[in-house]
Amino acid sequence: MIAVVQRVSSASVTTQTPPRRASIGTGLLALVAVEPADGDQAIAWMARKLSGLRVFQDAEGRMNRSVSDCKGQLLLVSQFTLAGDCTKGNRPSFVGAADPAVAAPILERLAHRLEASGIPVKTGVFGAHMSVDLVNDGPVTLILQTPQGS
Repeated sequence: MIAVVQRVSSASVTTQTPPRRASIGTGLLALVAVEPADGDQAIAWMARKLSGLRVFQDAEGRMNRSVSDCKGQLLLVSQFTLAGDCTKGNRPSFVGAADPAVAAPILERLAHRLEASGIPVKTGVFGAHMSVDLVNDGPVTLILQTPQGS
């Protein structure tokens, strides 16, 4: 599983078909791609990282607080293109992305696991064309990838 995570003061995702808008205030925007070997261990690892990632400032101005600590929210958006391979030619290969029938339930389980840890989670619409708006706070942007064998 691969995620691009941004600390945001606000973020939203909008789809035309089906019509939907989800938005958050202070928190994390996570753009996530599921890879073919991802399963329960990858879900647990990513949920633990996203909920515990210390990227919010403490009283001394240091990045020492998690989204849980600051009572923030998380916007989880599927983005299979993160698994794209651009090493050959100019057109990405997406063989590194999990099949949608596998990826959709894994992302849903990730969202449920994060919610169970007490983080309010909003999501995009899997497989839909989405417009994502955000105000990156910092800017703080990190790339997370589950270790091999997770």
